[in-house]
Amino acid sequence: MKKVLVTGANKGIGFDTAKLLLQKGYYVYLGSRSNQKGSSAVDKLKAEGLTKVACIEIDVTDDNSVKTAREKIGKATGVLDILINNAGINGGSDPYTALEAQPEEFKAAFDVNVIGTSRVTKAFIDLLKNSEEPRIVNLSTSVGSLSLQSDPNWPAYKYAKYAVYAASKAALNMYTIHLAYELRDTNFKVNAVCPGLTATDFTFGNGGEVETAARRVVKYATIGQDGPTGKFFSEETNPETEEIDW
Repeated sequence: MKKVLVTGANKGIGFDTAKLLLQKGYYVYLGSRSNQKGSSAVDKLKAEGLTKVACIEIDVTDDNSVKTAREKIGKATGVLDILINNAGINGGSDPYTALEAQPEEFKAAFDVNVIGTSRVTKAFIDLLKNSEEPRIVNLSTSVGSLSLQSDPNWPAYKYAKYAVYAASKAALNMYTIHLAYELRDTNFKVNAVCPGLTATDFTFGNGGEVETAARRVVKYATIGQDGPTGKFFSEETNPETEEIDW
C-alpha cells in the first residue's frame, strides 16, 4: 500500500485531497499544525469508513515539529511514496499591495509557503527516495506566475494583485524548478499545481468546489512514470493542456 503525507490537511483542499487518496487505496498521513484539529479530521474520515489514515502533528515553520513528524512516520514505515506540500497562508489581512503590506506579512508568507515547503521536503526526502515512484506536489497558484501577472491580456490581470501571497508562491515555483532539476535523473516527479480559486477559509469562501480542487492535486500526485516533471499546472487557467508559464 502506497503512503502519502499531506501537510495542512485538517481542512479545505488538504482534507479533500486526503479523502480522495484514501478512496483510491492509499495510506494517508494527515498533517495538521494542531493535533486536536488533525485528530478531529481523522475521526471524520474514519466515520466514512476510510480507516487507513493517521494524524501527524506538524508545524512546517518549526524545525523540531517537522523532525518529530519525520521520526513518527519513520517508525511506522521506511517508505513514503507521495509528499503533498499543501500547507500555506495568504499572508495576512488586506491590503496585499506591494506598497501597503507590512514586512511581517511577507516574512510570515515566505516562512510557511517557501521555507516550510523546503523544510518538510528536506526532512522526508530520504523516505521518498525509498519509493519506486516518488511524487512531490507543491501547491501553487496562477497568481504566482510571473508571465500571467505581467500580461495585460490575462483575465485576472487587473484584480489578481496579491503582492505578499503572489511573491511567496513565485518563490515556491522557483524552488519547485530547482528541486525537479536536482531529481531529474531519478524516478521522482516534482510539479507545482494550482488547484484554482476554491471556496475555503483561505479564500473567505470564494471560489469553486473543494473536491474539484483536490482532484487537480491528486491527478499530479498519482501520475505514472511517463508523466511530466518540473512543470506548472493550472486546469482553471488552461483547460486544454493545463500547463501554464512560470
